[in-house]
Amino acid sequence: MKIAVIIIRSLLGFIFLASAVVVLFNLVQAPPLTGNVKIFNEGLMATGYFIPMLKVIELICGIALLSGFFVPLALVVLFPISVHIFAYHAVLAPEGLVISIVILAANLFLAWHYRKSYEPLFRAR
Repeated sequence: MKIAVIIIRSLLGFIFLASAVVVLFNLVQAPPLTGNVKIFNEGLMATGYFIPMLKVIELICGIALLSGFFVPLALVVLFPISVHIFAYHAVLAPEGLVISIVILAANLFLAWHYRKSYEPLFRAR
């Protein structure tokens, strides 16, 4: 189980790290978008801050997952991002649905493994 956790944690960390580096350093030309995907992405880009902020968060959390430091915190921060990636592909761009399911499943698996770290969050005072 420990080896599976390390492998999944590293793969998830690499996915977020690579995604952040590619966007932050403009390494790949974005494909032309159409329809609702184009409208949605133009809205995010129009804010001027959202995409860079998101990618910096993904970069930091990806490094945390790869290094093994602050993993439970990184998973908590990445969970809403993972849910959004899944929802985006489920509703707007189904061609990326497989990777979004992998990302969400990996996040849920790791959250289950680190569940003891989250117990204090669910205790009523």
